[in-house]
Amino acid sequence: MIAGSVGGGFALAVRPVSASTITTNADGLDAGAIQIPSANGPGSISAYRAIPAKRKGKPPIVVVVHEIFGVHEHIKDVCRRLAKLGALAVAPDLFARQGDVSSIADSKEISSKVVSKVPDAQVMSDLDATVAWARAAGGGDAARVGITGFCWGGRIVWLYAAQSTALKAGVAWYGRLVGDEDANRPRHPIDVASGLKAPVLGLYGGQDQGIPLATVEEMRKALAASGGASKRSQIQVYPESGHAFFADYRPSYRPADAADGWSRMLAWFKANGVMT
Repeated sequence: MIAGSVGGGFALAVRPVSASTITTNADGLDAGAIQIPSANGPGSISAYRAIPAKRKGKPPIVVVVHEIFGVHEHIKDVCRRLAKLGALAVAPDLFARQGDVSSIADSKEISSKVVSKVPDAQVMSDLDATVAWARAAGGGDAARVGITGFCWGGRIVWLYAAQSTALKAGVAWYGRLVGDEDANRPRHPIDVASGLKAPVLGLYGGQDQGIPLATVEEMRKALAASGGASKRSQIQVYPESGHAFFADYRPSYRPADAADGWSRMLAWFKANGVMT
């Protein structure tokens, strides 16, 4: 059995897309939908992967974690951008068992009907399965694994960095750091700040109405007071940007800050042994 699907285009909830939307072609890449075996059931989940068609040796692995809008065109484009730089980039559909968010027109409905029902434990297991696939069938370098994620996916990056021993580094774009606890979300990034197994770079907007700067500073202090990978983690705040400043398909897009964040992400991956 297969859970979910990775279709084309943008999620219904974000249409019409902005004229500033970036489109990266697949020239020189092997790119498209794949299936990843998963222990959670059913037998596999859908994902999108992009990798250089011609390569010497095994490429670094970068897992891309989607926003609440799922693996739509923006996330696929991020995968292609990373593949153009030599990576095996793979974005699993982490909502696969709970529903197809691409056809839901209202963001609040996506959150209530699908996202709220996705257990963190399931997500962590599916990310482990994604890394395992990338190492084996995907042909990626098991010694060079990174992860990046946006909004909902940014929160997941922090959590996965506290769990995975395979991970070299993570980059979290405006992921929430605190929140109410429930059965599906028993912990939040602030709760795992002192126990990261891989260093994380957090990228945040100073005008983000959903992530108060007070919580960002709380996270920064928790990291600084810790040791190991937690202490090596960093947070960059862009004072004039709001939420989703990297999302070039939305009105929230801030080109200068998005470009700076992308450069910082690549430098972070290089500094921590993911990319060269």
